[in-house]
Amino acid sequence: MNRVEIVALPGDGIGPEVTSVAVDLLKVVCKQYNTELIVTELPFGGTCYEEYGSPVTEEILDKCIKAKFVLLGAVGGPQWDDLNPDKRPEAALLQLRKELGVFANLRPINVYPALSSASSLKKEILDGTDILIVRELTGGIYFGKPRYTSEENGDPFSVDTMKYSRSEVRRVAKVAFEAARLRDGRVCSVDKANVLESSRMWRKSVIELSEEYPDVELTHMLVDNCAMQIIRQPTQFDVMVTGNLFGDILSDAASMLTGSLGMLPSASIGGENGLYEPVHGSAPDIAGKGVANPLAAVASAALLCRYSLKLEAAAQQIESAIISVLEQGLRTADLFTEEPGTKLVGTEEIATALMEIVGKSVPQTD
Repeated sequence: MNRVEIVALPGDGIGPEVTSVAVDLLKVVCKQYNTELIVTELPFGGTCYEEYGSPVTEEILDKCIKAKFVLLGAVGGPQWDDLNPDKRPEAALLQLRKELGVFANLRPINVYPALSSASSLKKEILDGTDILIVRELTGGIYFGKPRYTSEENGDPFSVDTMKYSRSEVRRVAKVAFEAARLRDGRVCSVDKANVLESSRMWRKSVIELSEEYPDVELTHMLVDNCAMQIIRQPTQFDVMVTGNLFGDILSDAASMLTGSLGMLPSASIGGENGLYEPVHGSAPDIAGKGVANPLAAVASAALLCRYSLKLEAAAQQIESAIISVLEQGLRTADLFTEEPGTKLVGTEEIATALMEIVGKSVPQTD
């Protein structure tokens, strides 16, 4: 049996609750495919700050880099909002992404038929939606310098810098073009090239790269128009590639197509490394109440199987289990609507149902 080490960073708020469900399921499914997972759990974010005075330590970063594959819960909470920027939980997340070199964040937006009524959009608008958002993750305004706060004539001001190089744009665009070849063969590059110099560099670099992919259709869209189009007609998109800030905003907007942020997984990849996390936050208001939706964390575990462990069958088995749970009518509070066949349940009931499904769907061996 193959042995693979991964690091689990449960983090803050509901992070530990949803991560434990994902890890337990991941171990069971991977074992069915001759892979034993050795999981090292480490503190991260606010919980790490409380223990070590820093949201992440060098030792924890080193262990993540050595393992290469990381499953993250969520970070943040109001009790850490007033800390210095370098001590806040979010700073640890940015540092981890940078240290792992995971420059491409993949966010699949799939609308499950069983959840069509959970979205605020009409069913006829949603049907057929299948989008892959490829967000650049280690550049742009979140990392650009200079960044500072100063004062001019007694008036305080702050500066953040949006910076992109040709090589940064090309490497994330390459991920998008390669993904499109396995899908419907279309890439929409989203920028603000009518206003921003960095976006003009972005667009020019994507166009240059597109010459290497004559089989993929490339279009361009301004980010403000895209924010409208993703709600107006989401089925027009196949693969979308965009910068760090725009991708952050658009993927959260797209989450409402699925009915809840609690359904949105993500994979951050770069080289041999992978960081997998649900898109939702730490939701401190419901932490510890047993009502959190673990399905985004579980779907993130499926992406770990697909992109890092190269166990496509295991990924599909986990994703099928999610569909089965939803078809059974089981709903956590973020998804629940009063309609026939649905039942309001908590985190534990979802976890139990998932385990029962994967236990019954053990792959056949010769």
